[in-house]
Amino acid sequence: MRDQFHGPVTRYDKQDDDFATQADIGSERTILDVLRAARPGDRFLAEESGDSGGASDRTWLIDPLCGTRNFAAETPLVAVNIALRVGDRVAAAVVADPFASEIFWTVGEGAFVRREGQDHRLAPESRSRLVEIDADNPSPFTDWFSPARFMGDPAFATAFYPRVLSTSLALTWVATGRRAAYIVDRDLRDDVHFAAGTALCRAAGCVVTGLTGQPLHTPPHGLLAAADPTDHARLLEIITARR
Repeated sequence: MRDQFHGPVTRYDKQDDDFATQADIGSERTILDVLRAARPGDRFLAEESGDSGGASDRTWLIDPLCGTRNFAAETPLVAVNIALRVGDRVAAAVVADPFASEIFWTVGEGAFVRREGQDHRLAPESRSRLVEIDADNPSPFTDWFSPARFMGDPAFATAFYPRVLSTSLALTWVATGRRAAYIVDRDLRDDVHFAAGTALCRAAGCVVTGLTGQPLHTPPHGLLAAADPTDHARLLEIITARR
């Protein structure tokens, strides 16, 4: 992926103005080759090639390049997301930032990052007051929520600083203390973009719920991941005030 950065981009158009690049397809092929060789009986749900494999309760959710538009525009804010779901629970997850040379992963109840050959336990904290808001592909389940109106809400503007980043890389930043929270208003069931990052936040100790504080993957869906309970409660109050 890094070798192709700044080089010519081949676009493969998909539906709804979406597209993939040769980097998306090559990354996914490499990941699937490794996983299929190790776990041939598992199921695989990958962004570009879709559903494949056996009828197993072990499902690999693979997003080979989250931030395709960033990559195509030579903006080094992308992530590679892989999560293993066993039944209804994500049992393991890894997120790679290829341009920062960081790898985030879960082990049991903990979450870690490998940076310059050293492993560090993730410790979320909200000191930055920065909140990432994903404004891509809003969900019809939350038509009462508008990222633009939310960012302009005086209650939000006096307590936090908005940032808009269209890649799930921002979830790793919440888990590692670089962001106070992350908000997205879409249905995340079977969503390969968010499974790994959400699991990482949970393992790191973040507060992770749906957009109105409900359990994740239940109506009205969405995601609110916050570094601590105080900020989660404050953001929840602001989000639901206009509902």
